[in-house]
Amino acid sequence: MKNFILGALVALMIATSSVGGAILDRVYNWSFLDKYIVRDAGGVVVGETRIISEDDSLSTMLENVGPAVVTVAVKGTRPDRVFFDWNSFGVKQEKGEEFQQDIGSGFIVDAKNGFVVTNRHVVGQDGLEYKVITIEGTEYKVQNIYRDQVNDMAILKIDVNEFPGKKVTQVTMGDSDKLKVGQKAIAIGTALGEFRNTVTIGVVSGLGRGISATDFFAGVVEKIDGLIQTDAAINPGNSGGPLLDTKGEVIGVNTAVAGDGQGVGFALPINVIKEVLTNFNSTGQFERAYFGVKYKLVDKQTAVMNDLPQGAFVVEVVKDSPAEKAGILVEDVIVKFGGEKVAEAKGGLGELVSKHKAGEKISVELWRGEDTKIVSVTLEVSK
Repeated sequence: MKNFILGALVALMIATSSVGGAILDRVYNWSFLDKYIVRDAGGVVVGETRIISEDDSLSTMLENVGPAVVTVAVKGTRPDRVFFDWNSFGVKQEKGEEFQQDIGSGFIVDAKNGFVVTNRHVVGQDGLEYKVITIEGTEYKVQNIYRDQVNDMAILKIDVNEFPGKKVTQVTMGDSDKLKVGQKAIAIGTALGEFRNTVTIGVVSGLGRGISATDFFAGVVEKIDGLIQTDAAINPGNSGGPLLDTKGEVIGVNTAVAGDGQGVGFALPINVIKEVLTNFNSTGQFERAYFGVKYKLVDKQTAVMNDLPQGAFVVEVVKDSPAEKAGILVEDVIVKFGGEKVAEAKGGLGELVSKHKAGEKISVELWRGEDTKIVSVTLEVSK
């Protein structure tokens, strides 16, 4: 098969549902609405309203949402220090100093059961003590962490009764499928891991983006598709925080920022999160459908230039995956998945996989060489 260039398109590991995410950098200036006076037909003033501004509306909205947005912190002990004791001519060891550091953000999605959503990479290390800190400074111990191995998402469990009398509130989740490029987007989070409850404003710059996100702490690169792109200023401390619309509804989870440009950030669409939460609430686990390929999307232009059909060009088949068992090969182009065209799915192949459950037998139409083949694949639980 001939080689071809796929430009900025990136490979995606299909292990469960599709993906989402966003983060960026520019402050949007709000303008005041003109003061207006109500008059009767004769021109006599019969009433007057106060000046109303977009700033007022934004501030009110943030006051309502703020209590449900949290900072995620980690508590631990720094490595022991070893130094020379010149009096005894030996070596002494000093116990490490305890510390607590803000490392990310999150938001409460279930006030009754104490569930908080954040990014998986924020709480990716085991063996550490994590805390959730509210806008008032109340610190809740994280009792359990449930990590979604497909999406960069984790659910933190806190005890809402740890501090009797403290009110716990939750966010309202919107509909990311209704987003339009150009609409305003507001990000909240702990900027730079230091400035809690920082608010930045921008717009939805793009939809259905695909990126390769590097987790320098873990030393891994993760392929993510279907993200919201925004230019609301984002940085690592915002990870896991909410991306809001002007109604105060969560439309995404701040997830990644471009390493080589300002004003380019990404968020997981909230509809992906809602789907995961629905599954989690019914099973208590992240049981996602797993397919097992890495691919590059072939858009219309690339297809024409390289004499290929539109779809998902397979760059890797995971060993022992459902895809391998079904006979799918590298350089196959997956045209349809479960009867739906890959090219017409905003989130690519990942979006189509996410519509199905583990155990389902799915028909996959693919292009190999110059032939069209149809194979059957049985999806498995994500690993």
